[in-house]
Amino acid sequence: MNRIPSHTVEDAPEASRPLLQKIAQSSPTGRPLNLHAQMAHSPAVLAAYTSLRAVIAEYGALEPKVSWALNLATAVTVGNDYMVGIASRFARMNGWTEAQIAALRANTTTGDTRIDALTRVVREATANSGNVSDATWKAAQQAGWSDEHLTEAFAFLGLTMFTGYFLNYAQTAADI
Repeated sequence: MNRIPSHTVEDAPEASRPLLQKIAQSSPTGRPLNLHAQMAHSPAVLAAYTSLRAVIAEYGALEPKVSWALNLATAVTVGNDYMVGIASRFARMNGWTEAQIAALRANTTTGDTRIDALTRVVREATANSGNVSDATWKAAQQAGWSDEHLTEAFAFLGLTMFTGYFLNYAQTAADI
């Protein structure tokens, strides 16, 4: 049961309408997803979400395939099935195989040691209020991740936690 009303572009608060319209244009369904329709109830929440997405898209150095692995690893740790479904769908669209997606969901090896090292960092940070052991951090560095990449991984963690926590908070019904 949804706790927060869902909006269409037409009935959303005035300040949410342009953001919701832009989301609808890039949505796989051609309309805002339930999570966006609920976020639209508060222009501040929808603006925060869309701003973080936009900044990552504009300034991010990690390729989309990596970013969706990070989103999926974080979503699993947050524990929201809707977010896991979204991240799985986009991981698939960005080149992850079904076996690799299953591995990311189960926190087992994907067969890519670099990705496994970086997803361990975000999983550990998600589960431990941002704290990551030196061993996990150094393993990611030894796998070839730069300080820029490790720093940017936090942006994906933040976006996914923001989204997953909102979905849990609002009890958003899955529509994808």
